[in-house]
Amino acid sequence: MSALQRVHLVGIGGAGMSGIARILLARGGQVSGSDAKDSRTVLALRAQGASVAVGHDGKNLDQLEGGPTAVVVSTAIREDNPELVEARERGVTVLRRAEALAALMLDHRVACVAGTHGKTSTTSMLTVALQHCRLDPSFAIGGDLNESGANAHQGTGGVFVAEADESDGSFLFFSPSVAVVTNVEADHLDHHGTVEAYVAVFDSFLERIEPDGVLIACVDDPGAAALVERAGKLGIRVRPYGRTASGKGSAKLVGFRPHGGGGMATVELDGDDPHAGSDEGSGPVTVEVQVAVPGEHMAANALAALLAGLELGAERDGLLEGLAAFGGVRRRFEFKGREAGVRVYDDYAHHPTEVAAQLAAARPIAGDGKLVVVFQPHLYSRTRTFAVEFGTALGLADEVVVLDVYGAREDPEPGVTGGLVAEAVPLPPGQVHYEPSFDRVPALVAGIVGEGDLVVTMGAGDVTMLGPEIVSELGQKA
Repeated sequence: MSALQRVHLVGIGGAGMSGIARILLARGGQVSGSDAKDSRTVLALRAQGASVAVGHDGKNLDQLEGGPTAVVVSTAIREDNPELVEARERGVTVLRRAEALAALMLDHRVACVAGTHGKTSTTSMLTVALQHCRLDPSFAIGGDLNESGANAHQGTGGVFVAEADESDGSFLFFSPSVAVVTNVEADHLDHHGTVEAYVAVFDSFLERIEPDGVLIACVDDPGAAALVERAGKLGIRVRPYGRTASGKGSAKLVGFRPHGGGGMATVELDGDDPHAGSDEGSGPVTVEVQVAVPGEHMAANALAALLAGLELGAERDGLLEGLAAFGGVRRRFEFKGREAGVRVYDDYAHHPTEVAAQLAAARPIAGDGKLVVVFQPHLYSRTRTFAVEFGTALGLADEVVVLDVYGAREDPEPGVTGGLVAEAVPLPPGQVHYEPSFDRVPALVAGIVGEGDLVVTMGAGDVTMLGPEIVSELGQKA
């Protein structure tokens, strides 16, 4: 914390970096930063007191009087970034994003949510549920809560809830007392190299759990179930959840049904008092968990949030009320508008498992209408590795539009395009469209949908910009 007096954040507009900036500002710190372009996040940070430059330049480190005492960077920032180079030449402390976040967690009881999928939604559910119980947690999430519009907050309570990113292994800076692992499935091989290395980083995460802490994990997922077995051998207390969960402290999903725009889960809690001994406390109890977001996978995330909330000392009934009130997260099946009888949503899914889960959840909402997905692959390495799996998942829709790859931090790879994914979709050729031109997509979608249909724009890149444009195109067509 001694280094975080005057902090400059490179890429301050990003989901993780902006959260750190918000907490530092709330604590009275001096904050500057830079980003490639202006955004609503950058504008909000300026309004809170941050000095933010557009574009990267070594001189940006002089926005604060006396210069920064620390420069914070994410793994997306390359080594030749002029601000990073300048910081090292000046001898300024350089911290990774997770290191700075770990410092902000000091003197708090920490709950970290990790996993290949569902981290943001689960962290958000837990945060809102705890807020509903008036615990006012500090939090840092990779998405904006619909309730507050923010991704981070400096709370007055002694709890800190954080989304823990395994993509670069940076969650190993954290030491949670409550660790949630939603699933463990191969991803981010551009960093980890092999599936075995990716799995191994979760084993290292187990070792970061405090001695009296707990692992909460979904045993329906083979990777997480195997992690639970290894945790047991290490003597770590475990609370499993899912349809196959059993034993003391478990949350078993015994039923799920769509309910309104979300779902209703029937759950059997086996001993929901974390402090009860083996021969005391409550026995199995059945509760109904209501979620406002669709899909059984979201109900499973709610179970993780429920167990984590109980471990943090919140009352069960209050947590259930908070979960029912959870309004979702920006870019997680977010409604963008309706025109000409066509509903348009936007979703962050960017892994085959996530794509399949979200399309399955959208199917009952589409009803008798067509389910149309506009998908943008994210990262060349991921597209190359999972092109066939992406195609199979997208085949759950009735019509598919595939954009070109959003490269993010990677350089293009010869032959790796969105066409690889489009070719793998198991639908008739007339129902699959590979459209590399971003500007042509709204008109293309408007031409293939009709009243009652549902459109989902999907991916981790700038595909999110297309939702409003599709709604506008539909309105003009009508």
